[in-house]
Amino acid sequence: MKQFLHQPAIRRVLMVLMLAAAYCSASAQTDTSILKLSEVEKIFLDSNLSVLAAHYNVDANKAYIQQAKLWDNPILTTDQNIYADGKFFEHGKNAAGQPAGQFFVQVQQLIKTAGKRSKLVDLATTNAKLSELQLQQVLHNLRYQLRQDYYTLVQQLADKALYNSQLEQLTRLQTAMKAQLQNGNIAQKDYLRIQAVVIALQQDITDLNRSILDAEADLKTLLRFNTAGFIVPADTTQPEPQLAGSIEETVASAKQNNPGYLLQQTQLLYQQQNLVYQKALRSPDLTVGPEYDHNSNYAPHYVGLTISLPLPLFNKNQGNIKAAEYSIKQQEAVTSEAENILSNNISNAWQKLQLSIQQNNATQKEFYGSYGNIFNNMLQSYRQKQISLLEFLDFFDAYKEAQLRLQQQQLNLRLAKEELNYQAGTDIIP
Repeated sequence: MKQFLHQPAIRRVLMVLMLAAAYCSASAQTDTSILKLSEVEKIFLDSNLSVLAAHYNVDANKAYIQQAKLWDNPILTTDQNIYADGKFFEHGKNAAGQPAGQFFVQVQQLIKTAGKRSKLVDLATTNAKLSELQLQQVLHNLRYQLRQDYYTLVQQLADKALYNSQLEQLTRLQTAMKAQLQNGNIAQKDYLRIQAVVIALQQDITDLNRSILDAEADLKTLLRFNTAGFIVPADTTQPEPQLAGSIEETVASAKQNNPGYLLQQTQLLYQQQNLVYQKALRSPDLTVGPEYDHNSNYAPHYVGLTISLPLPLFNKNQGNIKAAEYSIKQQEAVTSEAENILSNNISNAWQKLQLSIQQNNATQKEFYGSYGNIFNNMLQSYRQKQISLLEFLDFFDAYKEAQLRLQQQQLNLRLAKEELNYQAGTDIIP
């Protein structure tokens, strides 16, 4: 049974579960939620997606696509006599039987040339895509922060479980030594030395509790939790990540999935479409429509066709075209820089994960496992006076430092994996 409990994975799970139980018993009015990472992410999306989507006007920008497809409304123009020869609105016939009064009716329809309407639809579609990518980028960043907070909380709770375990053992040792001191069997300096270690551990736990509360606050803010309860991560262990493929393949994948990079690419597409639209504006639009003139022309019932278009003699949209060309060049430079940054970030994250995997090798795992097994033996040896207090405390400090390093190493491994996934824009490493 003791050998079973010394297995690192089992021990970490038990530590977190014990800590969760301690949270539950601390206050009957405090809720404790033990959540997997997948559950935390679902709560995050359910709580924030609609709010962020509204903030970035995703639905509104999609509606603009429909608006861009609509034709301009026709224009109705009418002209008629109001007063003539002492009479109002005379539209009948005079005494001689000739038509009297006049009115004019015209309907005009604007016809956009050079495909301006379809080009506006393209611009509206790309603009809607930009708003979606902005939303994806924000969610992507917040999800990365969420995972960092989650795994940091895993490490902090594991550290606290280690501190509590050691504090429990040293407190029992302190109680036994106090009885020995009262019986005159040990020196007071030895008792004070143990007491100082206990007090230092209690201070470490207090400082760690502050950090845990900060991490809890960050996590609950992202999840939009308004309760005073605790969130305890359930995913205390994970399979060791394995790098697959190459850096070049990861960069190619990131160019298809990283929302920040895709946003710059789409901005470039938008500027290119804007240039096409600005050039189309050089072509004059046509206005055409039928007209009817009653009793005001060479014929009493005149039906005609009106056609009008501006002559592009002075304004050929030169300034807007030139501005659009400059905007393309500017965005090309920004997109090229974003591609370079993405490649460098992927390479950096890849190498950091590779170093973390190398550090987390089998030799170190065996070392930490053996170290944990020896601790209880050293405690028992001190109680049996087989080693001195100085030797025990020296081993105690070394053991605590080794366990904290192990847990920090596990955190670094998880954060390195998440950084690579973040730069890739998708979970290339589960």
